[in-house]
Amino acid sequence: MSGKQLMRRIAAAASVLALSLALVPAEAKTKAPKKKKNQDLSANPLGDVKSRQPDKELFDKAMTAMKKGRYDVARLDLQTLLNTYQESEYQMRAKLAVGDSWFKEGGTAALAQAEAEYKDFITFFPNAPEAAEAQMKVADIYYMQMEKPDRDFNNAVRAEQEYRAMVDQFPDSTLVPRAKQKLREVQEVLGEREFLIGQYYNSRMNWAGSIARLQTVADTYPLYSKSDQLWLTIGDDYAGEAHAIQNARGLPGAVRERLEQVYFDKAAAAYGKVITRYPMAPHVEEARDRLVAMNRPVPEPTQAAIAENEAEEGSRQPVRFTDKTLGMIKHGPMVVEAAHVGDPTMTPPKRTIAPDITRENQQIFASAIRGAQPGGAGTEAAAPKPTGANEPPRSDQPQAPLQFENIPGGEGGSTSIGASIVSAPASAPAAAKPEDDPNAVVKTVGPATTTLPAPEAAAPAPSQVNDIKPGSIPAQNTADDPNAANAKKAKKPKLDQSDESSSKKKKKKGLSKLNPF
Repeated sequence: MSGKQLMRRIAAAASVLALSLALVPAEAKTKAPKKKKNQDLSANPLGDVKSRQPDKELFDKAMTAMKKGRYDVARLDLQTLLNTYQESEYQMRAKLAVGDSWFKEGGTAALAQAEAEYKDFITFFPNAPEAAEAQMKVADIYYMQMEKPDRDFNNAVRAEQEYRAMVDQFPDSTLVPRAKQKLREVQEVLGEREFLIGQYYNSRMNWAGSIARLQTVADTYPLYSKSDQLWLTIGDDYAGEAHAIQNARGLPGAVRERLEQVYFDKAAAAYGKVITRYPMAPHVEEARDRLVAMNRPVPEPTQAAIAENEAEEGSRQPVRFTDKTLGMIKHGPMVVEAAHVGDPTMTPPKRTIAPDITRENQQIFASAIRGAQPGGAGTEAAAPKPTGANEPPRSDQPQAPLQFENIPGGEGGSTSIGASIVSAPASAPAAAKPEDDPNAVVKTVGPATTTLPAPEAAAPAPSQVNDIKPGSIPAQNTADDPNAANAKKAKKPKLDQSDESSSKKKKKKGLSKLNPF
């Protein structure tokens, strides 16, 4: 090996060594050990010293178990923290976490335990920010257990109460908008239930029960998605009562007219409510058509009402096929049609019941009967005028009865043709005579008297005498009648039987001639 080659190998090895040294990280170098500081543990034993507090250890362990779904283990650790470390700063969070463990576990019994824990938390920590969260979860417990509108409604009623309590007790909480939306959805379910019952009563023509149910929904839940159809059904109920009055027998005409007027007025007011309050709803045109058919004026909605109802209808989600399919499968109700704007009802008004509507109908009947009686209330204001001679009679003021006048010259005033002259009612005004009218063009001709002449009597008929004795036959006098004798001698003409339909007289044709019978 020459000297040059040796020098090249030495240079290559040196470069490889230098490269390997450059790739070694700085952390690989040996560090000098740090000197310990002098610490005075008697003054502050936890100061600048890493230590793990037992209450925090228990709380962290419980949260880890809850994340893994081991709710019983989490509750055991939390109860240990609450009972052992009563002065811990984790007391409030541990109390709320116990309720959360029952809430996440689910089930009827677990949710009942969660409600009790949340109520205790609100009692012990009413001013804490987490109290609003606890109240919200109490309302969510009943919301999760709501049934469909045609099933048990107790959970929906309790959910409505708890959401209202959430909004009233914690108005500054950030959870209030969510609570109001949940309250709208709950009220949508309750309104649907009452509406279905009212429609059932309407189909059975139970007008009082239908009006009571539907009026309650209209007063309590104005944001209900079918409010236009609701008011339309109320109008149909009052119209049905008016038609029932028309078909009632035994009612005086004046009473019937007053009752029909009252019920048709109520029906028109209900139809008008659809137009003025829900002008952008789907059933507005039906309300207009009903008012036109009743010959009633159609009201016009205000711009504010149009904008308000347009915002309500625009906030509702359309019902899709998937929503209907899931509505048949899932346990709870379908609330996609609930409004997302507007304030829900926080103070429920007085409920309308069927006995109230029945008493109202009784008062209407009594008022109509008093007004129809002479001297009754409202008689002076609505006193009918008597009918004239040529006017048809009215139900509230019938025409005077017809009177017969005796005509001189006949027995009892009857003529020979069996007709009688009927006079006009006494209340009819007397017709003016043409000669009394100075402006008359045609004057009367003939005598002024209008008395009819006495009818001529018919000539008396001659008396007839029956000379034939009973049971005898009178003999015919042939002497007086010369044709009678000749009639006896004349032979009776033969009967022409050519036109009669007899098989014996018909001529045989074809092969029938060979038949001797």
